[in-house]
This record gives sequence, C-alpha cells and structure tokens, in this order.
Amino acid sequence: MPNILSLVTFLPLFGALVLMLALRGDDEAARGNARIVALLTTTATFLLSLVILTNFDPSDPGFQFVEEGEWMFGLTYKMGVDGLSAPFVMLTTFLMPLVILASWKVEERVKEYMAAFLALETLMIGVFCALDLVLFYLFFEAGLIPMFLIIGIWGGKDRIYAAFKFFLYTFLGSVLMLVAMVAMYRDAGTTDIARLLSHEFSAGPIEIMGWQIMGGMQTLLWLAFFASFAVKMPMWPVHTWLPDAHVQAPTAGSVVLAAILLKMGGYGFLRFSLPMFPVASELMRDFVFFLSVAAIVYTSLVALMQEDIKKLIAYSSVAHMGFVTMGIFAANRQGLDGAMFQMISHGFISGALFLCVGVIYDRMHTREIAAYGGLAVRMPVYATVFMLFTMGNVGLPGTSGFVGEFLTMAGAFQVSTWTAFGAATGVILSAAYALWLYRRVVFGDLIKQSLAGIADMDRREKFIFAPLVACTLLFGVYPSLATDWFGASTEALARQVEEARTAYHEAAPKSALAALQH
Repeated sequence: MPNILSLVTFLPLFGALVLMLALRGDDEAARGNARIVALLTTTATFLLSLVILTNFDPSDPGFQFVEEGEWMFGLTYKMGVDGLSAPFVMLTTFLMPLVILASWKVEERVKEYMAAFLALETLMIGVFCALDLVLFYLFFEAGLIPMFLIIGIWGGKDRIYAAFKFFLYTFLGSVLMLVAMVAMYRDAGTTDIARLLSHEFSAGPIEIMGWQIMGGMQTLLWLAFFASFAVKMPMWPVHTWLPDAHVQAPTAGSVVLAAILLKMGGYGFLRFSLPMFPVASELMRDFVFFLSVAAIVYTSLVALMQEDIKKLIAYSSVAHMGFVTMGIFAANRQGLDGAMFQMISHGFISGALFLCVGVIYDRMHTREIAAYGGLAVRMPVYATVFMLFTMGNVGLPGTSGFVGEFLTMAGAFQVSTWTAFGAATGVILSAAYALWLYRRVVFGDLIKQSLAGIADMDRREKFIFAPLVACTLLFGVYPSLATDWFGASTEALARQVEEARTAYHEAAPKSALAALQH
C-alpha cells in the first residue's frame, strides 16, 4: 500500500481535527461521541499498521516503506522504518486503543482530552518514522505539547508544577541536540538520516580552550544528543521530572509516558548516538555504564521508600531503563537485542502496572499504599492480573521481563563484568520493592472499612488487560517473535559499530606517529 507510513502517522491527527471541528456541545451525548470517535480512530490506526507488520521483511536491515518528497521551505519530507523503529510504531498503535478505553470514565472536557491523545499518537509515530533530521526534531519536540496539556489540565492537585517541570527538563535537554543537528548538516551537507548513517564524522582529537577532546567532533555531537536522550529516558541523575509527572498525570497519561515516550530516548541512542558516533560511544561507554548501574541500584532503593504506588512504579521505570542504556552501549548483538526487547516488554508491563493503579484509584481516589490491604478477598481477578505484571516487572522467567534483562546483562558481561554484576543487584532489589508493594496492597486481612464494598474489575477493564497479559506471556515463552523482527537490524548495527571502532584504532597509531614526526 503506497504511503502507508503517512496514513498511519496522520490518521490520528485527522481524528483529532474531526473531534475539535465537527463535535459540538458538552452534554453526555457529545462526550460519548468523542469517546467513540477516539476509539474508532485509534483502532483504525492499529488495523492499518498491521499492513506494516505483515509486509515488513525482517531479513532486510535497511529502511522499508520509504516515502520521500519536497516539503515546505525546501525541506525534505522523508519517512521509513527498519527493524529498530517498526516495533515501536506497532507498540504505539497497539497501546493507544487501550489507552482510550482506560479513559472511558473521564468526564471533564472529554473532546479536548481525546483530541490531545490523538495528536500525541501522531507525533509519537512520527518520531519513529522520520528519516530527516528536521522532521525528526519537529515530531520529537512537538510531542511535548499534548503531554504538557494532558498533565496540566487533567492531572492531580500539583499538576501545573509537574507539567512545567516535565516540559522544561525535556525541552532544555533538546536545545543542544538542535545545535548538533545544525553542525551535522554543515559537515555532511544533508539532513537525510539514511545518508548521515554512512557519513564518517571526524573522530580525531581536538583542543578547545586548552582541553584536548578525544573523539573530536564525534564526542561533541554525542554529548549534545546525549543531553536530550538521557533526559527523555530518563537516566540518573536527570530523572527527577518523571516521578512528579507520573504522580500528577491521569492514568492514561502515565501509561503513554511510561510505555512509549520514554522509549524515544532509547530509540534516539540506537538511531543516532551509536551508529553515527561509534568512536565517541566507545569512549563514553564506561560513563554510560556508571550512570546505568547507578540508576538501577539507586532508584530501586528509592522505590523501597515510597508510600505512593505511582511514584514507586515511576522509580521502577527509571531502573529498568538503566538496563536499556547498559545494553545499547555494550554495542554487541546480545546487548542490542536485550535493549530492544526490554523496551518493548517494558511497554507492556509498565503500561499495565499504571493501569492497575488506575483501577483501584478510580474506586478509592487515593494512591497511598497504606490505604489498601487484603484486596485479594474482594478483587480476586484484579489480584491475579496485578500479580502477573508484578512478576513481569521483577523479571520472572516465563514473562517478557526476564528476556530483556537477561540479554542486556549477558551483553554487558562481555564488555564489563563489574557492570553486569552491579546490574544484577538491581534484579534483587526490584524483587524487594515489587513484592513489598504487592504484599501490602493485595495480601493480609481486609480490615479497612473503606474497602469493604470495593468491586472487582468490570468487563471493560478485563478487556483492556487481556491483550497485555497475552503479550507479556507470549513474548516471555516465545521471545523470537520479537528478536526475529529486529534481529537483522541489531546485527547490522553491531557490525557497523565494530568496523568503525576497528578502523579508528588501526588509524590511531599512525595519526599519533604522524603528529610526532610533524
């Protein structure tokens, strides 16, 4: 099907425009129509994205479904996907109908709420499909606006503070990336990402203000991109915006934030940092490993101290993203496969955990752990579902959470034994905080009078969780469903990085000798 990527990308935005321009009023009928239009739009987008899934050639590491044409102001509109981006497009279109269903009981400004999520879906898909630097940056930054509105309008009591903190952290981190993109254009003469991937940026040492920068231009560009992607993931210590954003965001906002938006940072490392600046990635590898292990251990310990369920799961997300960055910068096949798998798995599991919080919050209007206890007595279905995703979050074998963590640690072990050891302690700590949370919320006697009449999950909630349960178990016992899809791309990336590093190290002694003779 021609222009399938553009159709999938912009169909949700078309639905948002229909909502804003065609629907009138704010009565119950109008709110119901807004919900139906949003659900039909996201469902149609998912069904349309299946064309990408069924026609994608997993053995081809190159870009597929490429669309290219002239855009405004002489800029190029270019879209395409490969094994590194297509899984995230499918993850986004798969989750968004569930997000809309989870928002079914929203009553305040429903039309605008649904339109914000539809616009956000277009911008998220655009990030993963863009093959031009300018287009990527526009999608990447524009996604801040609807999420800023979702947190700031439909969030909790401190929503304004959380919304501005989210916006400023992520926006300021991207300013350096924009400067780096301008420098890349001046050096390579193009903004085409496919051509930039084959362009060799200078890795010779340069001196700035008396400081010698190893890796030269590559290191400077790497640091600029790192400033943006590290905040987006987020990595420790620039992670502090995430717990506040999660706590204040509505349930659906937390799901999108954890399951999709955080993956843009990891995708950016895979698309830009590693293949375009391989020498700098190697020079900065120990630095990234340190930050990754610090994130895994520190945020896991912080999670143990939380009394708010959402905040605990938010810190858990930071820890799990530490495994992702560790796997990416190990830059071998196991590490890259593990990072990709961990991001996809985290999309299912973390999204489901925030939905689990939403189920009981809708009933009790509190996220305090101390307010619960003994829910297994009144909510056996909920207790079962919550247990499955808690085990997935811990990394229990048989769930998708195990595969990603195991592969990232296996990849890191080949490069740095101590890094893998440090990350392994995070697995133990994750079991501690996850099981502690589950015990306090679900087990024990039902002694709180406020919980005496709490009802189990209804049909709509069961329908939302069913595909997430299926994916968590299916990818856990049959991980090749995912690894076969992106395996050719991760193998090609690992080989490209290794060849670039080998060439650099072979040339380095010659350069040093020439400099000495000169």
